[in-house]
Amino acid sequence: MAHYHLAQINIARMKADYSDPVMAGFIARLDEINALAESSPGFVWRLKGEENSAEYLRPYADDRIIFNLSVWDSVEALQNFVYKSMHREVLKQRKDWFEHFHGAYVALWWVPAGHFPSVDEAKKRLAHLDANGPSQFAFTFKNVFAPDDEFQSAIDWSSFRPCPAT
Repeated sequence: MAHYHLAQINIARMKADYSDPVMAGFIARLDEINALAESSPGFVWRLKGEENSAEYLRPYADDRIIFNLSVWDSVEALQNFVYKSMHREVLKQRKDWFEHFHGAYVALWWVPAGHFPSVDEAKKRLAHLDANGPSQFAFTFKNVFAPDDEFQSAIDWSSFRPCPAT
């Protein structure tokens, strides 16, 4: 069996623009949480720009939708970061900063080790999950699919534009 890593995208719709005081608590914790992710066991990669984050990217027509894209060595590693670290504290406050999202807002999928998903790839996975429910192509923590060599070998990875490691 080939070696795979777990990719994840999560999106949220902010209650206001970054500069609005309602977002101040979230903005104040962003660098801390990003650093925590990067130092967490099992962390592989996250999409970030020159400012050490991806907040400036707006891949959706709605400018208040932000996203996070990362790669981990296992489902357990990502779950430990999300639910068993300081991140959990921030997660509990999400209603202070983000609107309720109608539809899928988190998608997980397996990628070959060394592949860093592009924004377009992540958006396709999330949209597929929203339209079709969990599958080998995109799933959730509640419905995890194991890596599948046959499924993965059927994917034309060249159709996904690479995202440079940052």
